[in-house]
Amino acid sequence: MSNNILNVIQLAFLQRALLAGLLVGYLGSFYGTFVVQRKMSFMGDGLAHAAFGGVALGLLLQTEPLWIAIPITVLVAIGITYLKDKTELEMDTSIGIFFAVSMALGIIFISLKKDYSVDAFTYLFGSILSVQTKDLLIAGIFSILTFILSFKMWKRWAYATFDSELARTDQLNVKFDDYLLSVCISLTVVLSIKLVGIVLIAAYLVIPAATSRLISKTFYSMTVTAIIIGALSAIIGLILSLLLDLPSGAIIILTQASLFIAALLICKLKK
Repeated sequence: MSNNILNVIQLAFLQRALLAGLLVGYLGSFYGTFVVQRKMSFMGDGLAHAAFGGVALGLLLQTEPLWIAIPITVLVAIGITYLKDKTELEMDTSIGIFFAVSMALGIIFISLKKDYSVDAFTYLFGSILSVQTKDLLIAGIFSILTFILSFKMWKRWAYATFDSELARTDQLNVKFDDYLLSVCISLTVVLSIKLVGIVLIAAYLVIPAATSRLISKTFYSMTVTAIIIGALSAIIGLILSLLLDLPSGAIIILTQASLFIAALLICKLKK
């Protein structure tokens, strides 16, 4: 049994999948802490469906879908933040508008392409085992940039998360910081599509951070714990999906949900 597992792990496609799980687990959980703490959980859904519009257009144009999805999703993230800042609309309303328009455009693009089924399902529901070296390279570069950026921006983002008015009083450029955070979240959404799919990516941003919030006493520990949960659940979920012969994205999310339930029960027992 152990020899069989070792033989499977030595397969190149599985090694790529494991590395992708670690990278996206780190990215999703790091930015997910801000999504959860700022009560922006609906934003994951909105950006995922914006990415769907970009992916559908890429499939229609017969080009790499992610190269189309990235600029579209980034523009939507900027648009959502702009409407929040410049109008009386709440963020969830702005997200709902972009959500609906992106979905409508995506459906039109998909309907115009007759042989879309396999490619569309890959992006809708995820296929971590099909991750290529170029996908890892992009995710790796963004993970490194996020790690470097965290030294400069984490305290600023955390400060504004808990008291944006006081952060402005201390001369922090909260508006720029919010735009930058939105762009980073949008890039995380696009890069996570092949792992868990458009349908499930919002849960990937929320569940590890929500689990961590239940068991953490500080925002710093919440961030670190969320990253650990996100990375481990991706690896455990991938292995379970192979053993059970079930879709990897769905099993990863269910693994995260199981950890959330366990954390919830622990908190209840402590009380």
